[in-house]
Amino acid sequence: MLSTCVQNSLESLCLSYNHLSGSIPNLTNFSSLKSLSLYGNQLNGTIPGSIGQLSNLEELSLFGNQLSGTIPESIGQLSNLEELYLYGNQLSGTIPESIGQLSNLEYMYLGMNDLEGVVSETHFSQLSKLQYLYLSSNSLVLSFNSNWVPPFKLKYIYLGSCKMGPYFPKWLQTQNQYSGLDISDAGIVDILPSWFWGTTRYARFISLSNNKIGEMFASSTMNFTYYPKIQLSSNQIEGPIPSTLSHASSLDLSDNNISGSISILCEAYKSLMFLNLSNNNLSGELPQCWTHFDNLVMLDLSYNAFSGKIPSTVGSLYRMETLKLRSNRFVGEFPSSFKNCTSLKVLDVGYNQLSGPIPKWLGVSLQKLVVLMLSSNNFNGSMPSELCRLTNIRNLDVSANNISGTIPKCLSNFTVLAQKGNSSPTLQHSYMGDDTSYGVSYMDDATFIWKGRMYSYKNTLGLVKRIDFSSNRLTGEIPSEITDLVGLVSLNLSRNRLTGELPAKIGKLQSLDALDLSRNQIDGRIPTSLAQIYGLSVLDLSYNNFIGKIPTGTQLQSFDPSDYAGNPQLCGPPLPKMCGDQQETPISSNEEEKDEPLTWGFYVSMALGFLVGFWGVCGSLIFVRSWRYSYFRFLNVLNDWFYVRVISIKQHFS
Repeated sequence: MLSTCVQNSLESLCLSYNHLSGSIPNLTNFSSLKSLSLYGNQLNGTIPGSIGQLSNLEELSLFGNQLSGTIPESIGQLSNLEELYLYGNQLSGTIPESIGQLSNLEYMYLGMNDLEGVVSETHFSQLSKLQYLYLSSNSLVLSFNSNWVPPFKLKYIYLGSCKMGPYFPKWLQTQNQYSGLDISDAGIVDILPSWFWGTTRYARFISLSNNKIGEMFASSTMNFTYYPKIQLSSNQIEGPIPSTLSHASSLDLSDNNISGSISILCEAYKSLMFLNLSNNNLSGELPQCWTHFDNLVMLDLSYNAFSGKIPSTVGSLYRMETLKLRSNRFVGEFPSSFKNCTSLKVLDVGYNQLSGPIPKWLGVSLQKLVVLMLSSNNFNGSMPSELCRLTNIRNLDVSANNISGTIPKCLSNFTVLAQKGNSSPTLQHSYMGDDTSYGVSYMDDATFIWKGRMYSYKNTLGLVKRIDFSSNRLTGEIPSEITDLVGLVSLNLSRNRLTGELPAKIGKLQSLDALDLSRNQIDGRIPTSLAQIYGLSVLDLSYNNFIGKIPTGTQLQSFDPSDYAGNPQLCGPPLPKMCGDQQETPISSNEEEKDEPLTWGFYVSMALGFLVGFWGVCGSLIFVRSWRYSYFRFLNVLNDWFYVRVISIKQHFS
C-alpha cells in the first residue's frame, strides 16, 4: 500500500491495459493527482462521485472499460480538467449540465456509450477552450437555440447518431476551423445551406451520411487546403455529379438519386483515390479517361444503368485494389487490358451481360485476388485451370453462366481455402497518396446469395470462404481434391450436370456451414463422413440419383425431407421411406395388438427338449456304473473340502 507521503505527492497514475477488474477505488487521498489513466481494462461499476474531490486533476482517462451508471454531477468540480475520456463504456443516463463549468476543458470524449437525453447550450456554457467534441454512438438529442453562438472553435466535431434535425444545424456556421466533421444519422431533412462549404477549408474528413439531405451543391469549386474524405451516402441528393467536390481524395455518393453520365469526372476529379457511386441512377457508357486517375484505389459503380463495353483504359489503373461494376448493363468480353491491374484484390462484375470465355489471364496476372464475382453473366466455355493460381482467393463466384466442361482438379491450390481460420474478418484497404499529407482507408463489402437469400457482408466478409459454381452446364465428377479445401464455409455446385459419386472424404470439410449439390445427376451412396460435419446448417441433396440409406447422424436426420427429395432410391430418416432392414408392418393406432396362438409343434419341441436333457444326464448315472461311482466320489471330495474351509475361516476370526 502506498504511504501517505507518496499519496499526497503523486501527480500521475497510469495503470492502463493491465486487465484490471472490479470497481474504481476511492482515490480521494491522492490530492495532488493531475493525471489518472485507467483505460483499456475491465473495470466495472460506476464512476464514484468522490472523483470530484480530485481538484488538481487535469486528465481523466477511463475509456475502453465496462463502466456503467451515470456520469456523476461532481465531475463539474474538476475546474482544472483539460482532457476527459470516457468513451467506449456502458454509461447511461444524461450528460450532467455541470460539465459546462469545466472552463479549461479541451477534449470531451463521451462517445460509444448508452447516454441519452437532451444536450443544450448549458452543457457548453463555459467551454471556451473546447477543441475536440466526441459524442457519437449515443442516443442524444442536441437542442440549441437557432441563434446560439458557441463559445468555442472546434477542431474535431464527431456527433454521429446524435439527433439534431430536421433542420441543418445553424450553429455549425461559426465552426470554420475543424479538421473532422461527422453529423451522420442526425435526422436532418433539409437542403445543405449555401454557407456550409465555406466552413470546410481545413477539413480532412466530412460525413453527412444517412440523413435526408436534398439539394446541396454550390456552383463554385470549394477551396480545400487538404484533400478531404467526403461521405454523402444514403441521402436524397438528385441531379448530376457536381464539380464542387473535385479536390476530394475519397468521395462516397452512394445510395442517392444522382443521374446522368459521369463524364464530369474526366474534367474535374483527378485527386481521387476512392470513389463510390453505387446505387444511383447513372447511365450511359463509361468514358475513356481513366488514364487520368493515377491514384485511384477503389472504384464502385455498382447498381446503376451503365451500358456498353467496359473501356480498355480501366486497365491503366495499376494501383486499383477494388473494382465493382455489379448490376449494370455492360456487354462484350473482359478487356484484356485488365491484366495490368495486378494490385486487384476485389473484382465484381456480376449481374451484367458480359460474354465470351473466362480469361485465362485472370489467374495468371491477378494473383492477389481475394474476391472474384463473375455471377449472372453470359460467360461460356470451360473453367480455365489457370484460376487455380488464385492462391489468395476466399470468395469465388461464377454462378449463373453458360460454363461447361469439368471442374478443375487443381482446386486444392487455393491456399487460403485449404486452411482453417487465419483470416482477417474484414478486407481493409488503406493508401497514402503522392502528397503524404493525406491518406484514406476503405473497408470492402460484397453482396451474394447466402442460404437462398441475397446478403451484403462487410464486417465479416473475410470470414465467408465460399465457392459457387451453381447454375452452369458443368459435367463430370466432383473432383476429390475439393475435399482439401478444409476452410470452405459454403460450397454450391447445384443446377449443373455433375455425375459420379460424392467424394468419400467429403467429411474433411469440417468448416462447412452450407452445402448445396441439388439438381445434378450425382449417384451412389451418401458418404458416411458427411454426417461428421457437425456445423452444417444448410444441406440440399435433392434431385440427384443417390441410393441407399441416409447415413445415421444427428446432422443428416435433422434436415427437412425436401432436402433429399427427388432421389427415388434413397431411404431412411428423415424420409418417410424406410430401407429394407427397417421395414415393419405398421400397426393401426385404433387396433389392439393380438398374440398369435401356440401351435402343436411348440409343445412337441418342448417335450423332446426335456427328454433329451433329462436322460442325457440322469440316464447315464443310472445305467453306467463307472460314471455313477465317479460322480458320488466327486461329491464326497467337494463336501470334505468345503467343511475344512469353513473350520479354518472360523478359527481365523476366533
